[in-house]
Amino acid sequence: MTPESAPSLCSICDRQETGSRQEDGLCHYCASLAQAVQEQPEVIKRLWLRHHNEPILPEPGRRPIESEAELPEVLDGKRYRTIDRDRNKWYLSVSEVNGKPVEIFASTAFDRDHELQARIANLTTITRLISLLLRHIFLGEPLTFEKCLKQIQRSSRQKNDLPDMLYGVLSGYRDKGQ
Repeated sequence: MTPESAPSLCSICDRQETGSRQEDGLCHYCASLAQAVQEQPEVIKRLWLRHHNEPILPEPGRRPIESEAELPEVLDGKRYRTIDRDRNKWYLSVSEVNGKPVEIFASTAFDRDHELQARIANLTTITRLISLLLRHIFLGEPLTFEKCLKQIQRSSRQKNDLPDMLYGVLSGYRDKGQ
């Protein structure tokens, strides 16, 4: 057996191939894939998105962040005043990075009203989870079960309110491999 036909490993998948090899050290399978990547990159992107439910490459200028702690200390933002069907005034604050929403907060002048405490806790849960999704969409922050639990737990205002009950039930799934 000559050195050119000696068994060797593909430089990508480590599959052992015998016989003649391509100059770039790829097996037949990886050579076909490499050709598709080079000649039809849009097809590869669509296939990746279909099977992984996320883009193969981050958007240009988008640097994935690991957590909310990596956000700048000061963010640009906008504040909106709205009125609900019960004529209560609400203030919605949207924090932005490069013009994209990454956090949303809601507050009302009636924070001390006990009747609204449950509504506020539920609203806090919603806004915390929406903020987590916005950071995932616009900043590439990984979205995990643990982060969802943390945001639900932080939104609870008192024992046995809806966020506290949600956290209690969902945290039981943490030990089951998520």
